[in-house]
Amino acid sequence: MAGFTLSALAGRLREAGFRTENFEYSSLELGPDSAAVRLRERMCGYAGEVVHLLGHSLGGLVALHAVDTDEALPDGRIVCIGSPLIGSAAARGLDGHAGLHWMLGRSRDILRSGFDEWTRPREVGVIAGTKAVGLGGLFNSLPSPHDGTVSVVETQLPGIADHCSLPVTHSGMVFSSDVAAQSVAFLRDGHFSASDQPS
Repeated sequence: MAGFTLSALAGRLREAGFRTENFEYSSLELGPDSAAVRLRERMCGYAGEVVHLLGHSLGGLVALHAVDTDEALPDGRIVCIGSPLIGSAAARGLDGHAGLHWMLGRSRDILRSGFDEWTRPREVGVIAGTKAVGLGGLFNSLPSPHDGTVSVVETQLPGIADHCSLPVTHSGMVFSSDVAAQSVAFLRDGHFSASDQPS
């Protein structure tokens, strides 16, 4: 995804005292494997420092894929925002449309299936949205509550450190001050400030 999509969220993180870098990848042309390799290389450039990752939607899956390895990587936490960590019903529905399945690009498999559980020591926090405005329901039935694209249940990966739900849409998450505040809380403390409640 284009890095500018997270610029508002990055600005709020900087205001909270974090140094931020946007990480761009092509979900259509290169896919999550290539992105994960590049992300690990970027992280290794900060050896000896704490490197947190924050990803929206597919970006959260890419972040987990990148650190799901035995490679020595800098310590840090991960926040996944609206990420279908156990697989996306919308993606599976889209994949069933002969004229539209190309939109999943090389991320088809990870979007369809996600992960079974999280067993790595790196702490992962997940923020889900519950404001059901979006196009995901056009491609498949989404269990409620959902953010218009990803259902809350699709974000609940066994083994994560914490989870919270906020009344935001899938695309609106990257502009939400509540999402930013909860992200900051998890990156600092390893838990959200008040699970399932706006800050």
